[in-house]
Amino acid sequence: MAYVNIPNDLNRVKTKMAFNLTKRQLVCFGTAAAVGVPAYFLTRAAIGNTGAMLLMLFLMLPCFMFAMYEKDGLPFEKVARNIIRSVFLWPRVRPYKTENFYAYLSEGREAKELDPNKKK
Repeated sequence: MAYVNIPNDLNRVKTKMAFNLTKRQLVCFGTAAAVGVPAYFLTRAAIGNTGAMLLMLFLMLPCFMFAMYEKDGLPFEKVARNIIRSVFLWPRVRPYKTENFYAYLSEGREAKELDPNKKK
């Protein structure tokens, strides 16, 4: 008897449009073809087949990354945005400093030694 496996989490199932590709993948592959193929044919005579093929590859690579890369359910642009924010835009050292609440509660000599903000 034939059976079909049904995943437990149906949120990960994506609707396929054509050629077993999602709408996002079809748009990105179409954009890659629209950019890469004319670039190949226009530069083939000037820089040769190998150079034109490498140029086409480098022009199409970002579109392929947008179409296929996904990490933890996030597409490439959101992953890249999070990396740029955490590395370049937001400070590495967090300026927030906590205070030792237990040092305030205890009344012994140790509490005065633990509190660096107290003036002698």
